[in-house]
Amino acid sequence: MSCTNSPRYGGTSGGKTKSGRKDIIRSKVLTGVSSYYGKDFHGKLTANGEVYDMYGLTAAHKTLPLNTIVRVTNLDNNRSIILRVNDRGPYVKGRILDCSYGAAVKLDFVNQGTTKVKIEIIEVGDNKYMKHD
Repeated sequence: MSCTNSPRYGGTSGGKTKSGRKDIIRSKVLTGVSSYYGKDFHGKLTANGEVYDMYGLTAAHKTLPLNTIVRVTNLDNNRSIILRVNDRGPYVKGRILDCSYGAAVKLDFVNQGTTKVKIEIIEVGDNKYMKHD
């Protein structure tokens, strides 16, 4: 079961700094509601060009540069995991992150569908699209 059945888009917005990193990163810690997505998108391309693996440890965020590494903590049970942002979303108002199904299992919120999370930016991604031959 997936909490959202939204399209995934490859575009990004926002200006770049001299280093080429997005200027949208104003805080290294974000909090909000996370959902997850699973089988409806399994095997389809993500925003960074990878094939989505619902059992992998990835996430979708609206503005963080693609390939950003984050620690996500479920604030309801204090479980945490390190994920890589490889997609865009969520496209449901009031949500900050869309985890892969595999990440939601490890964070233990599959049954609830959503949970409040803390997102800590570990490494800002290169925002690059992965080209496949």
